[in-house]
Amino acid sequence: MAAEIIARHGPKTETFSFGPWKISSVKGHILKSDQLVSYEKELELPQLPEMVFGDNALRVEHASGCGVEFNALDALRKVDAHHDQMKVAAANEWQEARKDCDFIQHVVKPFDWTYTTDYRGTLLSKDAQIQVSPTEERIDVEKLKVREQIMFYDEITLFEDELADHGSACLSVKMRVMQSSFLVLLRFFLRVDNVLIRINDTRLYHEAGKDYILREYTSKEKKTSELRGVDPSKLTNPTEISDYLDVKLRDYEILQLPST
Repeated sequence: MAAEIIARHGPKTETFSFGPWKISSVKGHILKSDQLVSYEKELELPQLPEMVFGDNALRVEHASGCGVEFNALDALRKVDAHHDQMKVAAANEWQEARKDCDFIQHVVKPFDWTYTTDYRGTLLSKDAQIQVSPTEERIDVEKLKVREQIMFYDEITLFEDELADHGSACLSVKMRVMQSSFLVLLRFFLRVDNVLIRINDTRLYHEAGKDYILREYTSKEKKTSELRGVDPSKLTNPTEISDYLDVKLRDYEILQLPST
C-alpha cells in the first residue's frame, strides 16, 4: 500500500494503492470560464449550481482495467432539465417557499432547480467491463464497526448551491480504505427551507480478496412540516437527520469484476 500526492500547476491529485486497486482523488477549483461554456453546451440545464467543481473526482480503478468514477458532470446529467420536480414533491409548501424567491420566480424554462440527482457513479472500462446485477447480499455493517486502521481517507465536493438562500443542495463523495476493505459514500443532500429534506446515498463496499463490489442506493426524504419537534440543528446535518427521513427507494446491486 502506497500513497502519492501530485500538485503542480493544475488540480491536486492524490493516489493510493490497495492490492489490485488504484484510488485517485482529484481536487481543483470551481469551473473556469472555458469549462463553464463546455458544461453549458454539454448539459440542457438553464442554470448550473453556484459552485461546480469540474476537476474534482474520485476514481477507483482495478488492475483489470475497469472501475468506478464519481464526477460532477455525469452527476448533473441526471438532473431533470425539463420539469420542476419540487412542485410535484411538495405542492403547497413549494408554492409558499417560492413566493419570495426571485430566482425561482424568474426561471423561464422549468427545470429541477434543486439539482436532485440519483447518480450512482460512472463505470469505467478499457477492455474489461463490470457486470451489474441485483443482489440479495448486503453490506456487512457489523464488519464496518470493527476498529481498523484507516489507511486512506478523503472527502470531495462535486457541486453545491444555496438555492437563492432558500436552502442548500450539495453532492459530495468520501472514501475510507481500511486494511481489509474500502467504503465509498456518495451523498446528495437537499434542504429546501420550510419544504423538505432529501438524501440520496450511494455506498460502495469491497472486501479485499473478493471479485466484486456491493453497491447500495438509498433515497430518503420528508416534508419539514413533519419534522416539527426535531432539534433544528439537525436539519442542516445529513448524518443527524437521516434517521428521521422516510425511505422512498432502496436498491442493492453487485458489481462483478471481470476475471483476470
